[in-house]
Amino acid sequence: MSEEIKPTKIIDARGSYCPGPLMELIKAYKQAKIGDIISVYSGDSGTKIDAPAWVKKSGNELLGVFDRDGYFEIVVKKTR
Repeated sequence: MSEEIKPTKIIDARGSYCPGPLMELIKAYKQAKIGDIISVYSGDSGTKIDAPAWVKKSGNELLGVFDRDGYFEIVVKKTR
């Protein structure tokens, strides 16, 4: 993740499998304020597809999907 991106909330869902990480993201989204940045850590490869699709459908901003050491990081900015 870029040094400029500072998540407001980090969700460590590495022990959870589809649809768990996405459900955790949606739960955090509902509690977040506009402008908040949510970062989700997931070991489930389906999250790499499902989370960006949900972000697009929900009208928010995907800041990145990053391959980390043994997991993925999906970074979302709440815009609505």
